[in-house]
Amino acid sequence: MKNSSNTNGKPLIIPQPIRKDGAGGPDLGPRDVMRDLQNPDMLVPPVTDNGLLPNLRMSFSDTHMQLNHGGWSREITVRDLPIATTLAGVNMSLTPGGVRELHWHQQSEWAYMIWGTARITSVDPSGRNFIADVGPGDLWFFPKGLPHSIQGLDDGCEFLLVFDDGSFSDLNTLSISDWFAHTPKEVLSVNFGLPESAFQSIPTEQVYIFQDQVPDSLASQEVQSPYGTVPLSFKHRLLAQKPIITPGGSVRIVDSTNFPISTTVAAALVEIKPGGMRELHWHPNADEWQYYLTGQGRMTVFGGNGIARTFDYRAGDVGYVPIAMGHYIENTGTDTLWFLEMFRSDRFEDISLNQWMALTPEELVRDNLNASPELLHALRKEKWPVV
Repeated sequence: MKNSSNTNGKPLIIPQPIRKDGAGGPDLGPRDVMRDLQNPDMLVPPVTDNGLLPNLRMSFSDTHMQLNHGGWSREITVRDLPIATTLAGVNMSLTPGGVRELHWHQQSEWAYMIWGTARITSVDPSGRNFIADVGPGDLWFFPKGLPHSIQGLDDGCEFLLVFDDGSFSDLNTLSISDWFAHTPKEVLSVNFGLPESAFQSIPTEQVYIFQDQVPDSLASQEVQSPYGTVPLSFKHRLLAQKPIITPGGSVRIVDSTNFPISTTVAAALVEIKPGGMRELHWHPNADEWQYYLTGQGRMTVFGGNGIARTFDYRAGDVGYVPIAMGHYIENTGTDTLWFLEMFRSDRFEDISLNQWMALTPEELVRDNLNASPELLHALRKEKWPVV
């Protein structure tokens, strides 16, 4: 029998569930070694892990792909990650000219453009319209009930959609083709003042995603509404926003204070350099839904009463942290770790463990933790923010 090897032809070191102190033992039975390599902190959990905490990790690679002419989509909802009750995510790609058809949702839609460019359109209840092009690092937000569309431009695109309801499914939305298909033609005739023959070629079911031609310039597609354009932009250029630079990376925070239309989703784009860490902290106002863009990292979540569990993440994974549970995110790779953290809230809020301790009487901290002089000295020098 030949030794196993990785894709580079090098011998594959098979990890075993054995701690350095000898706890555990070899796993010689059927197993998914590649999965174990991706999840070292589940195979050999830190000794500080304890108790029962539900799964807080799901990969888009483990989800169903919806394939259409014009693009694809896949989603992570409460059905895939049961703990994630507040937000759901859809990963979607459109070919050049591919269209996510005219549709609307019962939930609000927040989006981050991963790569490529797209054209988005919408109309509000006052008849004011919005048409714009979005590129890498741009966001859009459509309040619930507002009709909209997305179309891939010259090179196509891929983006993340986040909805403010964990039970949402993008395959169960309200689409213009679906409505036409399920409306009697005599009703359509009366509504539009046209003969029934004008509707003989309409789709017989929901189109969802379809292939079309790459549209001409934005200026050529402008539609002038007699009521003007929407008063609050549905687009925000997050990557163009000046970051907060920290010793271990950077962060860009976006919520209703700088993206006013986004009243139900707040977010941060976090960069952690190799060897860096998003410090121990928690969020007092909402659960956290994470999407990992590049690199790899790990997170331990503290749930109180002696409960803690560690998870490993890499690009394409989704993480989740219930409201107010303590956690950190550490870069465990050699490349920069980029991820999004999102919240069903109009404001981004977090509480730093370091800051809390530094702003509490030193004697109280010392006596509570039997804190060393070194720790107390470090807290006196604390600077904010820390990543």
